[in-house]
Amino acid sequence: MSARPNFEVGPGPAYHVYLVPAASIRNASAVKDAMFIDLGGLRAFTGSQRYVIPAGVNLKDYPSVVIWCEYFGVLISPADLMAATK
Repeated sequence: MSARPNFEVGPGPAYHVYLVPAASIRNASAVKDAMFIDLGGLRAFTGSQRYVIPAGVNLKDYPSVVIWCEYFGVLISPADLMAATK
């Protein structure tokens, strides 16, 4: 995934990064009903971050990435994924 140096999200407990197989995620039910891939805990609340995509995962099948609070089961921040341009 491409790095975003200006990334920032308010602090909270148990934030995770999920790849979601649905486009334009805007509410929690779209995540709860999906077979998402958990990339692990959010590493920092600001700045660029990188996550390993598991072997066999085709990013074309996962057009969204979200920050999810596992503690409260809520959507924190959604984003649409796009192919990087050179």
